[in-house]
Amino acid sequence: MGVATAPPGPAPESGEREETEASSESDRTGPGRAHWLRVAREAADDLATDAVAREQAGKAPFDEVSRLREAGLLTLLVPAESGGGGADWPTAYAVVREIAAADGAIAQLLGCHYFLSWSARFFAEPALAARVERRSAAGQWCWGGGLARREPPPTLARTAHGLVLDGRQSYATGILVADRFAVRAVRAGTGEPLAVVVDPGRRGVRIEGDADTFGQRLAGGGSVEFDAVPVAADDVLGSLSADEDVLSPAAALASPVGRLVSVQLLLGVAEGVLAEAREYSRTGHSPWQHAWPAGTPHDPQVLTTYGELTVLTRSASALTDQALAAVYGGLARGAELAYDEYAEISVLAAMAEAAAARAAQESTTRALDVIGARSASARLGFDRFWRNARTHTLYEPGAHRLREVGNYFLDGGHPAFTLPA
Repeated sequence: MGVATAPPGPAPESGEREETEASSESDRTGPGRAHWLRVAREAADDLATDAVAREQAGKAPFDEVSRLREAGLLTLLVPAESGGGGADWPTAYAVVREIAAADGAIAQLLGCHYFLSWSARFFAEPALAARVERRSAAGQWCWGGGLARREPPPTLARTAHGLVLDGRQSYATGILVADRFAVRAVRAGTGEPLAVVVDPGRRGVRIEGDADTFGQRLAGGGSVEFDAVPVAADDVLGSLSADEDVLSPAAALASPVGRLVSVQLLLGVAEGVLAEAREYSRTGHSPWQHAWPAGTPHDPQVLTTYGELTVLTRSASALTDQALAAVYGGLARGAELAYDEYAEISVLAAMAEAAAARAAQESTTRALDVIGARSASARLGFDRFWRNARTHTLYEPGAHRLREVGNYFLDGGHPAFTLPA
């Protein structure tokens, strides 16, 4: 198993060499962070204008995925030489957070896509990872599924006709709209956990829109059944074993990298609800619904609540910055990363996730108190922030992260290798 920090693109033909050497830095590395943040803000503004109506309709987010695809955000993390945006994880995190402030469910869909589409870099050999990314960029794939431990997992077995996948994956993000699934399966006979890519168009794949969650309704969640689905050798990315003889510290970074997707989603939701509540308090109406008057904005209790929630969210954001720097540093070290370094990075990510979960839950709950009885109006849509945050934290409980932090603080225990749900 290998970790590719930068899967190489195809070498230029001799006749193209001079033109390639003369290309700009942007051609080689992508447009840059400022460009992608501007694109993300434009996409977020677009999503915000009809967020309430779309969330209440609860349709599968095909249109929303098309908006992200047209903006170039689906290929953000693919190297520019492989046909992608050439951006890094700090930029991808910032994009998820920007989108989450407008629409938490679409941010979950996008964050899941980033993590799964990048998973080949953690679990596959570099050459295979490069092939997967080039195909993903060429097809503008949206990824869905999940690699978290589930019982019972699908089984990958070898037959006379090749590898086949059988079983069921319960709730998974993006399953209704994905062009490719990345799923956790176990190898028949040995029980070794594997990351497997599945084309939803293959025979034997049956998708069910049975999630019916009260929040994150636009995240394209559902379940999928596999009935003797053919799997090519290149679609088996690699092992998900937590055994230290198999799992390298660099591959184990998949856990904190995924945790920080959750963190940015939660912080974006917290910042989004506070921004909308502030606009309502200042101007007398919701930024997207201009006909509903606000209450008294400068009540001392209201000011105190805004102050407390701002401190809580900014504190979680500062802790997240520390975790992000540690994760990015670990990715840069690659194969030189040691297990003790990985443990410290993982604990920082756990701290950030616990803090962000609290900030999101407090902000989305108490913002309703600030607005008062008017926040009960479905037309204003303030409740969607609370429902999205609460649904997400039910799948990713902050208490689990706190136990990891406590164990590390008290006994120096390394966090278990777990992948986000």
